[in-house]
Amino acid sequence: MKIRTDINDFNSIPNVGPATIRYLDILGITKPLELIGQNPYSMHRNLCDITRKNCDPCLIDVFISAVKYMEGDPPQKWWHYTKGRKRKLSQKRSY
Repeated sequence: MKIRTDINDFNSIPNVGPATIRYLDILGITKPLELIGQNPYSMHRNLCDITRKNCDPCLIDVFISAVKYMEGDPPQKWWHYTKGRKRKLSQKRSY
């Protein structure tokens, strides 16, 4: 897995469009390289806190796909991560 250091434009990341770019800007993430090492669940929680809104949980899937892509994973549709996200969030709530 090779980290993608050659990507300088969010539009080059699969599943990332204008709305996601705005959310990343709200989070203070202004360069694709800043996605490397990010926790998509924390990103979503922080976005909800900043905007004082319950953001769509599918956004977590988009964040996961973007982070994993920048970290070298092959491109995947964002919904590829939905099942895992739902499983993880349901486990977290069952404590």
